[in-house]
Amino acid sequence: MTDTAQRVSRAAALLADQDIDAALEEIAEAARLDPASPQVAFGHAQIAFEAWQPAADLFERAATLLPGQPDLIRNHALALAAEGDGPAAEALLGGVLAQHPGWLDGHRTLSAMRITNGETDGWDRSFAEATARDPANTALWLGWFQQHATRKDWTAAQKVLAGAQLACPPSQGLALSALFLTAESGQGIPDFAPYTALADPGTDLCHVRYLLRTGHPDAALEIAQRHLSGPPARMFWPYVGLCWRLRGDPQAGWLDGDPLHAAAVDLDITPQQLADLAVALRRLHRMKAPYPEQSVRGGTQTDRQLFFHPDPAIRLARDKVLAAVAGFAVGLPHQAGHPLLERGTGPLRFAGSWSVRLAGAGFHASHTHVRGWISSACYVSLPEPHELGEAPAGWLSLGRPPPELGLDLPPLRQIEPKPGRLALFGSTLWHATEPFAAGERLTFAFDVAPLS
Repeated sequence: MTDTAQRVSRAAALLADQDIDAALEEIAEAARLDPASPQVAFGHAQIAFEAWQPAADLFERAATLLPGQPDLIRNHALALAAEGDGPAAEALLGGVLAQHPGWLDGHRTLSAMRITNGETDGWDRSFAEATARDPANTALWLGWFQQHATRKDWTAAQKVLAGAQLACPPSQGLALSALFLTAESGQGIPDFAPYTALADPGTDLCHVRYLLRTGHPDAALEIAQRHLSGPPARMFWPYVGLCWRLRGDPQAGWLDGDPLHAAAVDLDITPQQLADLAVALRRLHRMKAPYPEQSVRGGTQTDRQLFFHPDPAIRLARDKVLAAVAGFAVGLPHQAGHPLLERGTGPLRFAGSWSVRLAGAGFHASHTHVRGWISSACYVSLPEPHELGEAPAGWLSLGRPPPELGLDLPPLRQIEPKPGRLALFGSTLWHATEPFAAGERLTFAFDVAPLS
């Protein structure tokens, strides 16, 4: 193996180990040793981007060595946007989509870019233009439908689906999309019977949600339990918990904990350290609106892995919370088959980390984290008490089901936010932030998972 190849391999291993600084150093040296390697150039640009370093020029150079690579083009656009050149990012994606209108990932990225830049109308125009050019492309129509369904804009989703049904031949994808729309929008009675034999996790999850919404937790539980032994299990555990609670089943206590598997830890962090952290985090909130698939309402969320950022205040926070998570994990009992209490033996790694900045009336919709094992919320800066409103305004609610399910279940615990307080809980536990009246609520959060 050449020295360059060894460095690339080491960089990949260091990145997997989340030593972003050493990974960047290795890949940068590989790029110096072999500047003509397309793979090294792409790797250098990608790791620099993940390390919150200027990467647009690196992606541009990589594109000259590896032209037409979709992932490279997409990430080049993301780097341009991150460095403040949104028009160039949109132009890059738009130019490629004009030549390749079937590039779904390009449409999704461009739409998200426009949404997070504050566009409320016409953000999906690339889909409209592409389907006009290629009206029989079912995948394009379904990708467009999914964009509106993610936002729960059922009127727009219905319009797109109607266009697809006119332009495309009948297909299972169109049929399942119509089923999903009927079930989630509440505008009709869906017929799941023809699709039961599919055992498709997405369709079954939709069915479970519909059955819960219409007051049939026994039937919902029967479907959800079929998926608890496979890869989609973490999607279904939160709904199994709701079914058990609705049935008064003691297994709800086994799943959620009695007392609840959650903790509020006041970190050993000074007011000045929190102030420095707040300054660092505010600089990263460049977007005007959240991504459509996120739980944030009335605020923004950062992109990329927050704890890869080099700012000393962010790195200090990372070290403090990782120690707190380790302490929380050690105190959990072991229980085979439990989504939280059974874990691997490897070291803990961040499955994701980010900051959220909510303004007055902002909140988090109730959700869970499929990719995590332990999830969190850490409070950095909060509104003044008279701005928050009466308790539990701005508090973290654990165990409250999503409101669209219409379930009469209260939260299992509510945690009062305080600067420097870290809330920890299992990633399959429903969690939400209560709306508050005014001011800024600045937090960071993360998911951790044991590395197998």
